[in-house]
Amino acid sequence: MSTVYDAKDILEILPHRHPFLLVDRIVECNDQDWIVGIKAVAANEPCFQGHFPGMPVFPGVLQLEAMAQTAGILLNKVLGSEGKVSFYLGVDKAKFRRMVVPGDQMRIEIKLLKMRLGMARVSGRALVEGEVACQAEMLFGGGD
Repeated sequence: MSTVYDAKDILEILPHRHPFLLVDRIVECNDQDWIVGIKAVAANEPCFQGHFPGMPVFPGVLQLEAMAQTAGILLNKVLGSEGKVSFYLGVDKAKFRRMVVPGDQMRIEIKLLKMRLGMARVSGRALVEGEVACQAEMLFGGGD
């Protein structure tokens, strides 16, 4: 898997920082309507201290956030607006299909469905070992 955008590039595009930066690298992006990001789920993620002790599970809301951040990178590229924030406005059709645990690598696939009047709708899914862990449609609006 080649890297299109590495961690340094992502830090230049997104305003998120550790521990809330949830995309490690981008491995595919056509800068138009498709992007694939990677999130390696490490055992030392802060969320595992409380979710759940003795049975660590990467929270679904963080899976959605990783998808949103990956979508944010695509939207910044599509709009040519690096450093600007696309705000998360809604989530539809969210489904969680399998647990994500320490040691898993999430492959995050995002497809731009529609852009209109400063808003964007994307479809996304996070896969672990080829199995869908999470999927959703998300709505974003522009900001400065």
